[in-house]
Amino acid sequence: MSFHKIPKDDTQHQVHLDGATTLLSNNLQDEADRAGLDNHFQRWIEDLKDANNPELHQLVVDLQDLKAHFGGGAVNKDTVTSLMGRLGTNTVKAAAFAENPNTAERITKLGEALSAAAKQLQSNENTPAQDLKKDSAQNG
Repeated sequence: MSFHKIPKDDTQHQVHLDGATTLLSNNLQDEADRAGLDNHFQRWIEDLKDANNPELHQLVVDLQDLKAHFGGGAVNKDTVTSLMGRLGTNTVKAAAFAENPNTAERITKLGEALSAAAKQLQSNENTPAQDLKKDSAQNG
């Protein structure tokens, strides 16, 4: 008897994408202290591998690096910032490969959340909401 891997449907991918986007909008240091972060990265990596698209290889490599980095204890802000910045750019580009428009939209949002999180880390760990408040206070 052989076991075939059941392909994930787009709904599962969308749930994973939503979860990852939510995770990135929270305080990353708090999230890094939780075991769930590792699981998020693993699901994300597996979803990308399931796509079986060589164009997504760099995303898989960067995610594996990021997962290992967060799993290693002390987080090097510069390493995480550069990985997340590159992941953000490449994730937005990867949206073009999604066949389902709902999935493509979520991939784009995830890429934007990655880029925002990278900027958040660079600018002394303010959340995007805090940055918006700061911007409106300066412009008001």
